[in-house]
Amino acid sequence: MPGGSTVSFNGMNSCLSSLKTCQSFINSGMDITTKVALDLVENHNDMEEVDEMEKVMLEYVAMSREVSHYVQAVEETVNQIKREKPENVPDLKDLVREKFTALERTNDDLELQRNEKFALFKEQLTQMKTQFGVQLDAGESEALEQVDEDLVVTQSQLNFICPITQVEMKKPVRNKNCGHSYEESAILGMIAHKENQKKKAFCPQIGCNNVEVKRSDLVPNEVLKRAIDHQNQHSQSAR
Repeated sequence: MPGGSTVSFNGMNSCLSSLKTCQSFINSGMDITTKVALDLVENHNDMEEVDEMEKVMLEYVAMSREVSHYVQAVEETVNQIKREKPENVPDLKDLVREKFTALERTNDDLELQRNEKFALFKEQLTQMKTQFGVQLDAGESEALEQVDEDLVVTQSQLNFICPITQVEMKKPVRNKNCGHSYEESAILGMIAHKENQKKKAFCPQIGCNNVEVKRSDLVPNEVLKRAIDHQNQHSQSAR
């Protein structure tokens, strides 16, 4: 019956909404874990505690993948039913479970290491350790060599000025594509302004050839924010 299908899809939509809410909680957990790990490095705590935070981060990444697979399974099921329009609608729960199980079979532990949030977590940890003189392990040293020298530098060399506002940043975000940082509100305002003009926003850093900056390209630059805060605290205490 048509009415039955509608009710089922309403249930599926409710399920999707719950899954996406769960995903947002996981993302918040990842952000908190990153900040705790950076706090541990900044305060020169035992690196074993930092390693524990890395394990927690991987657990969050695994949960995020599982939720993403559920979302994909639900969406694929809904699209299949809408596309095929069967006279007798199958058990949607069984269909979702079947698709989810197939997706889970493709799981690869190396995939967790390549997760964007985990990669950012590791990158920020490496930068933080470098900034506070914490010894890097072999893997971190190798990763550091692959990053642009102007992105991983000592605190005294960091550029704290936003290329848009020309004042010191308070909430810096970094462009994943070109590596440059800006004040969050300034770059978001620039993107919105360009969108209203039906144009693309370009990186405002002089000499950068990145001609398209999108919101999805921006990630919090927690290490830079801490460096700015640290310098300000040092300046105030020296007065």
